[in-house]
Amino acid sequence: MSAADASPSVETIAGIDVGGTFTDLILIGGADGGVRIAKTPTTPQNQADGVLAALEAAGVAPAALDLIVHGTTTTTNAVLERRLARTGLITTAGFRDVLELGRRTRPQPYGMTGRFRPVIPRDLRLEVPERMDATGEILVPLDEGAVRDAVRALLDRGCESLVIHFLHAYANPAHELRAAEVAAELWPNGHVTMGHALLSESREFERGATAAVNASVQPILERYLARLQAELAAQGYGREILVMNGNGGMVSARLAGREAAKTVMSGPASGVMAAAYTGRRAGCTNLITYDMGGTSSDVSLIRGAEPAVSHEIEIEYAMPIHVPMVDVRTIGAGGGSIVSVDEGGLLRVGPESAGAMPGPICFGRGGTEPTISDANLLLGRLNPAKLLSVDGMPPVESVRAAFAGIGAALGLDAEGAAEAAIRVANANMAGAIRMVSISMGHDPRDFALFAFGGAGPLHAAALARELAIPRVLVPARPGITNALGCAVADLRHDFVRTVNRPLDSIDIAHVHAILAEQTATGRETVARNGASVGRVRAVYTADMQFVGQTHLIRVALPDAAPARETLQQLFEAAYYARFKVELPTIRANLVNLNTSVIGERAAIDLGALADGGDGKSLDDAITHRRPVRFGAEWHDTPVYARSRLPRDARFAGPAIVEQMDTTVVIPPGDRAETGADGNLFIHVGAA
Repeated sequence: MSAADASPSVETIAGIDVGGTFTDLILIGGADGGVRIAKTPTTPQNQADGVLAALEAAGVAPAALDLIVHGTTTTTNAVLERRLARTGLITTAGFRDVLELGRRTRPQPYGMTGRFRPVIPRDLRLEVPERMDATGEILVPLDEGAVRDAVRALLDRGCESLVIHFLHAYANPAHELRAAEVAAELWPNGHVTMGHALLSESREFERGATAAVNASVQPILERYLARLQAELAAQGYGREILVMNGNGGMVSARLAGREAAKTVMSGPASGVMAAAYTGRRAGCTNLITYDMGGTSSDVSLIRGAEPAVSHEIEIEYAMPIHVPMVDVRTIGAGGGSIVSVDEGGLLRVGPESAGAMPGPICFGRGGTEPTISDANLLLGRLNPAKLLSVDGMPPVESVRAAFAGIGAALGLDAEGAAEAAIRVANANMAGAIRMVSISMGHDPRDFALFAFGGAGPLHAAALARELAIPRVLVPARPGITNALGCAVADLRHDFVRTVNRPLDSIDIAHVHAILAEQTATGRETVARNGASVGRVRAVYTADMQFVGQTHLIRVALPDAAPARETLQQLFEAAYYARFKVELPTIRANLVNLNTSVIGERAAIDLGALADGGDGKSLDDAITHRRPVRFGAEWHDTPVYARSRLPRDARFAGPAIVEQMDTTVVIPPGDRAETGADGNLFIHVGAA
């Protein structure tokens, strides 16, 4: 889609993303029809303070906004840091330990080291008599008295949230529904999660773990959103906030609070959606996204302008969340990742991070441990006079002294140790990119690397060279790409229903009825979200396997009424494409039916993000020159202001391009050129 095809939105939209280090805002629309951006420090104690600070920094009053779309790390951080609401579980007699037994995998590939703490401890997991079989037939009636006793016991133990998770409730939810009614008579709030309501899918462990995560973060997310909504309302904002889900779509704050587990990976998903949107307009529909922030790096794969979506995300060991999410892989390598030498004398980068406070040494906030940002500063890649959120000049000599200590253990000088740290960090990040590309059967040479985040463009060209990726795309505003994803995302709701029957014996009319019901529910939910949408469309898939197999293959369906023969043919084609094996004598099994209902929002012209191209010469864009180290050599390197680059600029590395929200590094041997929408393309010479 070209820029001429996009009709600018008439609404004044604020996309706000709260990251681990910064809170980013992009304002699109308004009286002047322009774009405003802001980047303020994240306030971990109360993220709402950072959101309000970003609005103030952008010079916009909440009363002037038509819509706020918010990407949040509230639930992700709560799970990873185990700052969870006290939660109780009521389950089928004999199954209280499902959450702890899991799949009997190991925390470490080798040896028996590591430990696992379930979200809900064993003393808060209670059993009641009831039992369904896999077809939904009642084997043991629900003991309602036992449910009441269990509810009272959990309340006495201080539980704030409740999970009701019964065996085979996906096949027949009657017992879960009745138990929830009984619990509601005694439970003092609405924090009651039924396993089947969140995920109507087989596999008791995955469904139970997802429900446990949902219940554990639900009170935390609801309190945060209520507080933010109230503070915005006090300043005149009269509409509901929309929240980014991990599936790359957005929902109302009311629904987000109810299904809190779906907001895990909200921030990373928004960045991937912005990349898909930007790449589609730029004619780059196959992308590997690379988002490097202050505390971590996220990578994902986009093929045909559609992000890869997974139903099997495991955010940490034995913590699966089986709701649709953009398939993002995260590693602990960000600008704040701490560089150290371990007991064996090996150089390590991360996963520990200096965070926002005190941050890297160069921030001048009292940090004492060297980080990747410090290494980039010492090597000349970062401008000490233009670091965000740093008052005055950074303590460069303190940075050098810290790396001199690292180098002493490695037989290197300070700059050599900094260069080695960058190489180790790049190797770690290249491994994450291989996980979403090569390990999934995709050749990185068929993709462009979409680099964003405050630190992504610093490392992107080196990573592309490592992986033989021929081209890097750096968008106009890399540091606020996640916020842009919030502004351009569509509304989306996903549904799944387990069937688990051999395809040749299934009632095909029942299949059509399930897909039709999911579509109708999704359309109704989109209509209630409070945001203007255009076309509403539905995407259908089926999870299938050969009878006797464990793993599933996702099959795209043409519509909501596929013929039995069509399902068989599509599954066989998908299986052969994945494994290059035909199994004509084994029966196919239809496990899950999935529907995604998407409400498409008005297109946004990204050309408004471009800052520069005023017709001046390339030489006029050079602000100064400085020595920058690449490998073992120092190069006298021109530094360009991106806002002053001509629209048809072409130049060779080594070069540095600086802008408010990031720094772009073009190594020797690479070439760079500007494109539409303010994009910057780097052609990797050695690739």
